[in-house]
Amino acid sequence: MNVFELTRALVDIESITNNEERVGDYLYSYLEPLACHFGGRIERMEVEPRRFNVFAQWGEALTCTLSTHIDTVPPYVAFREDDDYLWGRGACDTKGIIACMIKAVEALLDAGERNFGLLLVVGEERNSAGAYTAARNPRGSRYIINGEPTENKLALASKGVLRYEVCASGKMAHSAYPELGDSAIHKLIAVLAEMQQIPLPVDSVLGPSTLNIGTLAGGRAPNVIADEARADIMLRLVGDSAGTKTALAKAAAGRAELREVIEIPALHMDPIAGIETTVVAFTTDIPAFGGQWGQPFLLGPGSIHVAHTLEERVPKTQLTQAVEIYQQMIRHLCKRASK
Repeated sequence: MNVFELTRALVDIESITNNEERVGDYLYSYLEPLACHFGGRIERMEVEPRRFNVFAQWGEALTCTLSTHIDTVPPYVAFREDDDYLWGRGACDTKGIIACMIKAVEALLDAGERNFGLLLVVGEERNSAGAYTAARNPRGSRYIINGEPTENKLALASKGVLRYEVCASGKMAHSAYPELGDSAIHKLIAVLAEMQQIPLPVDSVLGPSTLNIGTLAGGRAPNVIADEARADIMLRLVGDSAGTKTALAKAAAGRAELREVIEIPALHMDPIAGIETTVVAFTTDIPAFGGQWGQPFLLGPGSIHVAHTLEERVPKTQLTQAVEIYQQMIRHLCKRASK
């Protein structure tokens, strides 16, 4: 299969987070003959029952690893194709990237190159479960090329994430007599409004940190004073989070409880000569690897602006370009390691 056909085969397999088994089996079956024919090895790296990473290696020294995730966000969107694009869930995030990495591996093996690997992980779209498992099972890789949609530009930095649940409690009463109750919703709205006014850090490369109120719920009925309310907020971090955490705690003090869900730091990464660069506001599996798979680089075909939408697509030209760029990066990094 060429890179377009392989992308379609992968998009055709629904693999929303926690349902990656079928696409994992497909990838293992596709890569196993490649490992056998070229003297490599392949394994299923168990994450949870019926969920596993796929890892393949060629050569004794693992200098560089190509890696991306095999899960997608919901809902499933069926594949379609036109003259310029491949469409469907995962087309750019990241089924097309998987196809490009595999085609780059095939070309490198045919050319006699060795000492690289391919690590395909589960769970990136939810909690990076596969990357955390891989971090506990390193294989000595010196560099890792992580695949996410960057329009084939090498990301010099990516924002981090700080997520909280904000929970308020109150006392129920008849809405005709609000003085007899204590509205959790009113308290929560006031807290969130104050949080929106917090000055957030700005980084010279990544730009401003941002805050999003993603969910908001609470109450029992229109004629009942609400005894509970809750919201989920997510900040995109550009640096140290200590000052922001202090400000959020001050805004909530006495009115709501802050429950930290996850924090992922912002990252700064190195360029490679000859590859155009960018910065991205999203986060990736790279922090979850914790440096255990080597120095990170971030690049892939497609635009993050259409990922997670019903219009997800990837340009065919970027897919063919990415196959060449991944080969270029592996050759460069293997040569760097040998000096």
